[in-house]
Amino acid sequence: MSDNAVKTVSATKPRRRKKVTHEWYGYLFILPFFLVYLGFQVYPLINTFRWSLLNYVDRYGNVTITFNGLKGFADVLGITAGEKAYFFKYLLNTVIMWIGGFIPQIIISLLIAAWLTNTIVKVRGQGAIKILTYMPNIITAASISVLFASLFAQYGPVTALLKKMGVIAQDYNFLDSIAGTRGLISFILFWMWYGNTTLLLIAGMLGINPSLYEAASIDGANGGQRFFRVTLPLLKPILLFTLVTSAVGGLQMYDIPSLFNVVGSSYVGNPADSTTTVTMYIMRLYNSKNYGKASVVSVLLFIVTLIVSLILFKVMGNSDKTKKKRARA
Repeated sequence: MSDNAVKTVSATKPRRRKKVTHEWYGYLFILPFFLVYLGFQVYPLINTFRWSLLNYVDRYGNVTITFNGLKGFADVLGITAGEKAYFFKYLLNTVIMWIGGFIPQIIISLLIAAWLTNTIVKVRGQGAIKILTYMPNIITAASISVLFASLFAQYGPVTALLKKMGVIAQDYNFLDSIAGTRGLISFILFWMWYGNTTLLLIAGMLGINPSLYEAASIDGANGGQRFFRVTLPLLKPILLFTLVTSAVGGLQMYDIPSLFNVVGSSYVGNPADSTTTVTMYIMRLYNSKNYGKASVVSVLLFIVTLIVSLILFKVMGNSDKTKKKRARA
């Protein structure tokens, strides 16, 4: 074939158009999130670890910052002589109030979600019930704290009614009782968040294949067996998400205890410092310009939250894999 013929053939061949890709658009859309996350989450976290190793002293306007190493951790944990382990005390307060609110929250949310998604009962007005269930979640923490503090004060209407009914003693005061105050804070947390948990569980239950319930009914399973043998195992991912988010939020509890039964802005939860949480302790140290120790407590809270989350993931997330390994063995 001559050179002219080769040129003619090559000229008649259609040229491949350059492929246009739009893959980078996705990176462009998620870029703002990562920028905000790096600026407002990652950098403050790294800076907190750095400040936990420093000692900040402000004497009459003369600021001195020195390297403190791990001494701040020893002070907070009560290892250093003369230092009290307030961190463990406030962590215990936090855990007690969180568990007191979370246990009834998850139980009642499961019952309501199972009731609303039951195809046999077919509850009417589900939309209105869901709205009423979720409404406490949209009320501000300050409003709820002030409301409950007024209702359960020594001469509040609910306290007066309970005294009149003989439920509590005439000289009883919820705000002077450790159990009473902790119980009210736990109830507020339950009342505020059970609606959110209910909607999450409803979404999880609606995602379960109805044929599984039909098969269980054909095999003779009753309502309780269908709930415990079908619903709960398939709800495990939603329950894990609920547990982890509740644990993270509970360990970082601040707004309700800091507004419910405190004097001014002292960040001391009455009575007898029994409702002071870890985050309130951090704010107390921060306001006293003890930035190093406040950072130490923040780092310890981060470590505790991480450990609890990993334990929950280990216990609930890998159970299926463990069963498969045992079955293969």
